[in-house]
Amino acid sequence: MIKKSKNLRAFVSSCETQKEEATPALVPKLRFPEFRKLAGWKVAQLQKIARPVSDRAVTGDADNILSLSGEHGLVLQSDYFGKKIAGDSAERYLKLLRNDFVYNDRTTKASTFGTIKRLSKYEGGIVSPIYKCFRFHSDENPVFWEWYFESGSHEAALRGLVNEGARAGRFNISISQFLFTAAPRPDEPEQQKIAECLSSVDQLMAAQARKVDALKTHKKGLMQQLFPREGETQPRLRFPEFQNAGEWVRVRLDEISRVIRGSSPRPQGDPRFFGGPVPRLMVQDVTRDGKWVTPRIDSLTEEGATMSRPCPAGTLTIVCSGVVGIVSFLAVDACIHDGFLALVDIDELQADKDFLFHTLSTLRNQFERGATHGGVFTNLTTQGIKEFEIHCPRIAEQQRIADCLTSLDDLIAAQTQKHEALKTHKKGLMQQLFPSPEDN
Repeated sequence: MIKKSKNLRAFVSSCETQKEEATPALVPKLRFPEFRKLAGWKVAQLQKIARPVSDRAVTGDADNILSLSGEHGLVLQSDYFGKKIAGDSAERYLKLLRNDFVYNDRTTKASTFGTIKRLSKYEGGIVSPIYKCFRFHSDENPVFWEWYFESGSHEAALRGLVNEGARAGRFNISISQFLFTAAPRPDEPEQQKIAECLSSVDQLMAAQARKVDALKTHKKGLMQQLFPREGETQPRLRFPEFQNAGEWVRVRLDEISRVIRGSSPRPQGDPRFFGGPVPRLMVQDVTRDGKWVTPRIDSLTEEGATMSRPCPAGTLTIVCSGVVGIVSFLAVDACIHDGFLALVDIDELQADKDFLFHTLSTLRNQFERGATHGGVFTNLTTQGIKEFEIHCPRIAEQQRIADCLTSLDDLIAAQTQKHEALKTHKKGLMQQLFPSPEDN
């Protein structure tokens, strides 16, 4: 019986070897010069170059419980949530070392076939047994494999493993099934080169993100100085030419503009009114775009637009339902629905539109206090906004403040575009540095 079992294992191993040898080598679209004359990447089963992690937690490990975040990777629960959420008993938890990988087979918007992350921030930790954990052999480059999974190159192999019985968005994939999948791999020097390349782009992205965050922090601090604090009539910081210009005056918004409320056709979703060529502003558009907003989520027909509130590009809008007080400009002609108020026909002799945007952006706490809080939603009333008071200097000082902050906004936008360009460049590199069976 033992002899038959050994023969069976040898036969299976031989079949797997023949299968791998029969698989043609793959070549990525983009290859570093020193590797272009080498043979293509060979396909290997993950179980030949990695193994499951089965070590269990021991006494004292409960302080190092890790959670898997799609955005931040493997992080300490105590840092990510501000507390431990796993309880004190962790005997069944899996014990990880640096460079181990964790696979969560729950589908997300960002990852259809689940999330795979490398433990890179800590020397070790423990994770829930619900995760599938594995460790590459010492002659494999873990950073290379981190980028391989990040690129999504493994998803084609996983697609064939998805169990039709998966429930609650989780696939019934065991660690053995996962490691039975195959992946193309180059030799270690090429792995190292790819890992270094993509890691350097990642470092550039992180540096650019820090630059954007620093500019945003600078702007926030500047605005706190350029506008009067609550209960005060002058700012702490004024441009030299306005040092002796006196106190700012209080004005109601309906004294310098006309306040209108959005409107929506009824019933909601009626094809006579919805789904046409006229864009309609939604709160999600505002939170996505910031200062200048192009509606992309909802639209109306021409008939539906007559039952809504059409506004021209450049209209200053205020969210008045839900996350009240967010201020933005329409970048295009669009309709606004009931969840928005707009300031139109602004008296340019009294108020600069850009100044209004910036000063209203500093007053969200006051908008919150002035809102009604009945039922599920927080609401700003049209009358409440009409009566809302702000401090204004003379028009020349308004324009000076607006020019300063607008130039800072432009700088932030330019640096943000650089960050987005790096993200696009990184995505393109990953698509070309890893071969695809469809392209070979």
